[in-house]
Amino acid sequence: MNQLPFSPDINNNALASIFNYTSATYKFYWFLAIVEEVERGNKEIQKDRLFARMISNAWYPVKYFRLSFGSQDHISQLINDFFNSTSIKVSDDKAEIRKCLIETKDITILKKLYHLDKNVPHKFLSPWFKGSKKSIYESSQLDFQNSIYHLFKNHIIVNDNWYDYIRLNAKVIKDFIYWNLALFIQARNPSTPDVINKLIKPAKRNSLTKQRNKFWNIYLEKRPETKCIFTNETLNPKNYHVDHFVPYSFVSHDLIWNLVPINSNFNTSKSNKLPLVKKYFDGFYKLQNDAIQVFGKSMPKNFKEEYLSVFPNFEDNEQINYSQYKDVISPLITVAHNNGFEYLN
Repeated sequence: MNQLPFSPDINNNALASIFNYTSATYKFYWFLAIVEEVERGNKEIQKDRLFARMISNAWYPVKYFRLSFGSQDHISQLINDFFNSTSIKVSDDKAEIRKCLIETKDITILKKLYHLDKNVPHKFLSPWFKGSKKSIYESSQLDFQNSIYHLFKNHIIVNDNWYDYIRLNAKVIKDFIYWNLALFIQARNPSTPDVINKLIKPAKRNSLTKQRNKFWNIYLEKRPETKCIFTNETLNPKNYHVDHFVPYSFVSHDLIWNLVPINSNFNTSKSNKLPLVKKYFDGFYKLQNDAIQVFGKSMPKNFKEEYLSVFPNFEDNEQINYSQYKDVISPLITVAHNNGFEYLN
């Protein structure tokens, strides 16, 4: 998604080149913050509001999905610092995170937030102005049409022509930002699946009701002595949970080949920790393989297609051998651990 609407009232070439020579996520999140403020009718915007938006927009990719932003990017470090020094939780909404950061009276937190002022606001203007930080500030204040904003010590003022352009094309501009951000982050997380869907906190996680009712309930009716692979306790068909073997926060999908019925009490403490392959994979494989055999040719088409998405020969054999399955699961768990996910004790 690289096409931006043309307008004779702005410098289109500067806008198109805004993410050239980008070595960190700062420009993406700074521009996104400006667009969000303009969407709300704000033309003169305090820097601390923009910095808080940057942190809130990057929070979920960093804290929930554990994406790496690269060695030159300090946003992840700032987010981890704020997580440890404030009441902000991993699952908090962007609005809650912004409010906490903007309303804080903690000087240490404010200083850390203003770390983003060191380079971001003036370097973002590099397509319009060259030179030192001081000269860019001065040039932006004298420019009334060309550049996107005037830059001051504690705030920016969006130029009228840019304000109108952003208001008119906000959705397309945000798509442009997220597309380029996804390419940037994917390059730094080459083995991580589905990066583009990990940049925004979903409004609501999908329910696993279909997988429970149409797959695991049927299996447990025929295998009432099935035990939880984690606790070794017999599962209660009326009180169990369906969970992801490799955590959702890494794979970001609900495909049946990664789901397993487990003890409901254990699931509340499991969180998004990783199962040790040596300890739990055999039990997971045996349960999955047996479920496949129980369904046989009567397996619903949509579940069969989910197995086929990673096991191309599944339709011919209606089974998955041990090594094939392990070759899919093991690398996912290894990469997830390298990204910061912890193992189950």
